[in-house]
Amino acid sequence: MRKCIEFGKGYAMKGIFKRSPLAMTLCVIAVVVLTLLDLWTKQLAMDHLSIEHPNLPAKACTQDEHGQIWMQRIRTQPTVLIKGYLEFRYTENCGAAFGMLDKAPRSLKLVLFYLAAIIAIAALLWMFARGHGGIAFAISVPFVISGALGNLIDRIRTVYVVDFIRFHILTYFEWPTFNVADITITVGVFLLLLDGFLKKEG
Repeated sequence: MRKCIEFGKGYAMKGIFKRSPLAMTLCVIAVVVLTLLDLWTKQLAMDHLSIEHPNLPAKACTQDEHGQIWMQRIRTQPTVLIKGYLEFRYTENCGAAFGMLDKAPRSLKLVLFYLAAIIAIAALLWMFARGHGGIAFAISVPFVISGALGNLIDRIRTVYVVDFIRFHILTYFEWPTFNVADITITVGVFLLLLDGFLKKEG
């Protein structure tokens, strides 16, 4: 009887998880490494591109009577990588990726951001474990999850997300300041779209 139960459990687990233990392990390792890289670079930005605010005028991501959202740390001089094009500059993002929903009500943003991140992480992990998609999908999962997780940890710690990579073309064009998590999410989404395209082609 005991052997039958153990066999049944093993068969059930095999039926649920289609990915190999090695693939699952590599996915988890990639998520951890990319998330730590994101958090580490954000901490470097805080340490080297900003200083503590001596007298905070308002709570994080809260508008004052003039509709102004004050940064919780004071930005110092940026680190220029390519003059007129690329630099590291500290900023605090109270919205979604690239500053969207920046001035939406704080309670709404918290619900949307926390819920969206948790659902995305859970759904992708489940789909990965179930063996959905091809190679591009499998590679995309740790990229998207680590980005969502890195920004979620930021919001839990400080309410806002630290951004520090600024790309611009002299004074003619400026892309919203971003971070490593935004890069990994963008790469992951591109791979998800590529996977869907390859499936249609197949």
